[in-house]
Amino acid sequence: MSIREYKPEEVQQMLNENKDIKLIDVREDEEVAQGMIPSATHIPLGNIPESADNLDKDLEYIMVCRSGQRSMNAARYLNENGFTVHNLEGGMLNWDGETKPKA
Repeated sequence: MSIREYKPEEVQQMLNENKDIKLIDVREDEEVAQGMIPSATHIPLGNIPESADNLDKDLEYIMVCRSGQRSMNAARYLNENGFTVHNLEGGMLNWDGETKPKA
């Protein structure tokens, strides 16, 4: 099954409309320290397998990384484990919306 990729402006629109989507940023700590999408949850890529148990299979997730490659790997993994997952096309390199440093 292929993973749908959303353009950054599509994701921004969903956030603006308060759609029930969850963003998961799979970048490393030093990357998110420089800024991440404010509503995103940070789960480094290496922690995705053990964190999957804490995710709700009834929700939709959009995975985020720097360029879209690592998040696609995470999306494939979660998809294979029964989650509804999408990817942010081009990652944070293409994101021009609001960001904030990880608290």
